[in-house]
Amino acid sequence: RSLAPSAVPPWATLLTCVFLHGGWMHFFGNMWFLWIFGDNVEDRYGHLGYLIFYLFCGVAASATHFAASPTSTVPTIGASGAIAGVMGAYMLLYPRARVLTLVPLVVFLHVISVPAPLFLGIWFLLQFYQGAVAGASAGAAGVAWWAHIGGFVAGLVVTWLLGSNRKLRPPV
Repeated sequence: RSLAPSAVPPWATLLTCVFLHGGWMHFFGNMWFLWIFGDNVEDRYGHLGYLIFYLFCGVAASATHFAASPTSTVPTIGASGAIAGVMGAYMLLYPRARVLTLVPLVVFLHVISVPAPLFLGIWFLLQFYQGAVAGASAGAAGVAWWAHIGGFVAGLVVTWLLGSNRKLRPPV
């Protein structure tokens, strides 16, 4: 059965899904992580460089998700993968930074300051675990774990290739 032609070619959805969120909690969670990590990465890349970087990481995240689940019929919501790319860049660009983290200790909540690479490394390992174990089951709660992994790795690789120890754009 044929559907009406779409105004957007199928390959373009690798990019268009980068602007979608799976609900308000997903949106606010993404914006929280983008607020914590994004402005510093944008300072290093510049406005236009950051936009290109963000979109590239989003497409890499979408492609990774597609490669991990080529037969999936579940629509992909890909904003988290692009934000994961920003987190990967932050890990290389700011190795001495610290992040305030809320840690639940039994019934108490405790706020501690941890090195950003430790926080981001644990986050990445949790994504990898979910992708490898939980993601192996059909459905996997509808989360594109491999998009998170692909975006994070893309952010690391691009930042490493551009050189994380120097200013990535000319001074204004």
